[in-house]
Parts: sequence; C-alpha cells; structure tokens
Amino acid sequence: MTIEGGKAMLKEKFKELQDKLLEETKSFYRDRLVSFIVYGSVARETFRFNSDIDLLIIARNLPKGRMKRVTQFSTVEDRVEPFLECLKKEGINTFVSAIFKTPQEVERGSLLFLDMVEDARILYDKNKFFTKWLEKFRSRLRELGAKRVWKGNMWYWVLKPDYQPGEVIEL
Repeated sequence: MTIEGGKAMLKEKFKELQDKLLEETKSFYRDRLVSFIVYGSVARETFRFNSDIDLLIIARNLPKGRMKRVTQFSTVEDRVEPFLECLKKEGINTFVSAIFKTPQEVERGSLLFLDMVEDARILYDKNKFFTKWLEKFRSRLRELGAKRVWKGNMWYWVLKPDYQPGEVIEL
C-alpha cells in the first residue's frame, strides 16, 4: 500500500469511528446531549496509526466529578469496542479520549478550548450552542491580538503580544 493509500484508508477508518461514536453518544445521552466535538490530530487530519480520538461532549445533567462522567460514558465505549478491536487487527491502535462539560461549565471557559479554536470539528450542536460560544471566544482572542505559534509539529498561544507584567488577561 502506498503512503497516500494508507493515509486515505486511515482517514476513512477514523471517519467511521467518529460516526459510530456520535451515533452511540446520541443514543446514550438522548435529549441531554448538547454538542459533540472532535478536536486534536483527528480533527486536523494529522493523525497516525496510534493517534487517539479527542472528543468534547457537552451534555446537560452530567454527574459531578470526572470519574463519574467517565464511568457513565463507558457504556458508549463498550458499544464501539468491537469496532476498535477490528481497527487493531488492521494495525490502527486508537482509543477514545473524551472530556465532558455541562453547558454551564463551557460558559465559564477553559484553556482546553484553545485546542479547538482553529481545528474543532463540530459534528453535533443543538441550537448551535458550541458554535456560538466558540465564535465569541475567537472574537475575544482577536481583540487581544492572540496568535497560535507553530514550532515544528507543536504549537503554543501568545495570548496578548503587548502584555505588560502584572496585567490580568481575561478570556
């Protein structure tokens, strides 16, 4: 298989995985699901055969605490596990890396969202909740003059190029 053929196959498999995860997430959370976002290397299409799939799941009435949310989401992971096993047989050793937020937690903001400013793929978004929030966030970053700076295959943010020591930056 050529490199291009391998990349196309990998892209197709990650797309299939995203579709299965979205379907099972919608089925599990039902009307509580607000948004389903893929970010990171899969969203940027810079994935490799061992890349994880980064998800942001925004839902109402989530349990308190990360571990309770992860435990709750294990139902979705169990449903896609047979597909993940098939991927492993094809040499694709991926896993799901999900973050869970309520709409109220999103409104409070998080530096995590910097990872989504330019590369997020919003696959489900009831009433465009996250789309609207992300646009407000992008607008604030533009006001500050913020810039994403690439260094090799990594990047960082300069949030305010004219920052003065002691100045508080609010996103």
